[in-house]
Amino acid sequence: MKNKTENGFPEPKARERLLETAIGIFAEKGYAGTSVREIVEQAGVSKPVLYYYFKSKEGLFLAILDLAEDLQKQLLSEILKSEGDVLNRLLILYRRIYAGISERRGLYKMIHSLILGPPQGAPDYDFTRYHRHMIDAIGKIYNGGLACGEVRKTAADEFAYLVLSLIDFCLHMDQIQPHLSDPRRPERLLRLAFQGIKKGAEN
Repeated sequence: MKNKTENGFPEPKARERLLETAIGIFAEKGYAGTSVREIVEQAGVSKPVLYYYFKSKEGLFLAILDLAEDLQKQLLSEILKSEGDVLNRLLILYRRIYAGISERRGLYKMIHSLILGPPQGAPDYDFTRYHRHMIDAIGKIYNGGLACGEVRKTAADEFAYLVLSLIDFCLHMDQIQPHLSDPRRPERLLRLAFQGIKKGAEN
């Protein structure tokens, strides 16, 4: 088997190369249009190395989606530990999301296409978990502001949907109309929308 270390196991970096390579190809060609042969050739490993780490193309695909969830959980954990008022924490959240997408455009494109695009013959995966994590985190940020009297009372999940809808729409439009992209637009819209949730705002 190629890419083995002296102890007979594939060298560790082969796994990371397979993940990064597969993300790029899945993002461009979709699940059905991507072959194991193409992945291993571009990653510079043999098929047995892929099977050693992931068992199959499906296993590799699911490992990528789990990686995306782990990255999201890490980001949200950091945001929930941050300090500041509700608006500033939401702005930090958006900036971190934008930075993460900029760093991993292939991963974002791959998941974006799977959620909003046509079926690709990909294995079943509960993509709603990504949204649940976001809704829960934003709800916690809102409840923290409510507890200290910063915002008026409303449904935490509806507040979360408002914030997510704004951010998701802007990111979606950036994908389909990149010539109109404006990284600061979501921040301006968050500030504008937040005027309606601030304590003392008119009903």
